[in-house]
Amino acid sequence: MRKSNRAAAGAAAWRVVHEGTAPGKPSLGARIAAMPRMFGARLRGRYTRLSTSRLVLFLLALAYIISPFDMIPELVFLFPGLVDDVGIAVWLTASLIGETERYLEWEQRGTHYVEGNVVD
Repeated sequence: MRKSNRAAAGAAAWRVVHEGTAPGKPSLGARIAAMPRMFGARLRGRYTRLSTSRLVLFLLALAYIISPFDMIPELVFLFPGLVDDVGIAVWLTASLIGETERYLEWEQRGTHYVEGNVVD
């Protein structure tokens, strides 16, 4: 992702968290509630718009943020150690906000299966 795209995604995430969403868009609470359904639908193969590589990146980012080994840079290099965590947290938040919005739109359309194929 280009630097300008990351900045825009971070700004959008910040706006959603602090100001709420635009009229007609899902609320932050609706997005959070949709995450387990989204991941469940993805793991069952129903929601295929979330790629395996993106799902793995979400899990790796979460593991990096909560990892006890990541505390070493914070203890030694306070500011740089926190900056990498904040950057990953912003990316993860912005990515999840975008992905849950796509999922909720997909869910609202009522996707159906026809002979094993998804029909939107």
